Amino acid sequence: MGVRIYPVPLGADCCYLIQGDGVVMIDGGCFKKTKSFLATLEKLSVRPDEIKLVVLTHGHWDHIGSAKIIKDITGARVALHREEKDWLEKSLKQPLPPAVTAWGQLLAGILTTFLPWVDIQATEVDTVLGDRAFPLAEYGIPGKILPTPGHSSGSVSVLLETGDAFVGDLAMNAFPLNLRPGFPIFAEDIRQVRESWTLLLGEGAKMVYPAHGRPFPADVIRKALRS
Repeated sequence: MGVRIYPVPLGADCCYLIQGDGVVMIDGGCFKKTKSFLATLEKLSVRPDEIKLVVLTHGHWDHIGSAKIIKDITGARVALHREEKDWLEKSLKQPLPPAVTAWGQLLAGILTTFLPWVDIQATEVDTVLGDRAFPLAEYGIPGKILPTPGHSSGSVSVLLETGDAFVGDLAMNAFPLNLRPGFPIFAEDIRQVRESWTLLLGEGAKMVYPAHGRPFPADVIRKALRS
């Protein structure tokens, strides 16, 4: 059976369902998105209990906001890097990473005003990710989770054997964040962003699926690394 990829828009964050012999979800979206989540599953004819794992690419609020709800509905395990597990388990609302572009500096002031209204429901992280690759074969998906810090210290990406890479905020391709595909405009360490991309490209990444924006060819990032 081939792997199928379905976008699942949950607020400002685009999550993804990866369907192979099993089903894995990438990211948990913004908070209070139960109706959107269930409507998408119904449209795709995917039963909630088919989802066995939810991989959170990192712990910022727009990626973990509905994680508890999704976990409760599906019974899936939740995977998050150890550096950021407390963000979900203790309902910590983390501020944006530093801006690395002039536009990011301007936008950061606007986005920060929304933080007091963010509601993250705490839930346990079942699979604590570390600094080694985590294979997804036991969940019926030909691929692995790789640590890809840079946007945040606990950021991870899912790389399939097909070359499809689900990278969270390691890349962006949507207004008002980016007008074109490329590196994130917010990052704890832009040097690590570049190193993580070097890793992903070396591991065979061909198509990039960002959490903000449409998929784009990995060659865009390869060119950016040369500049």
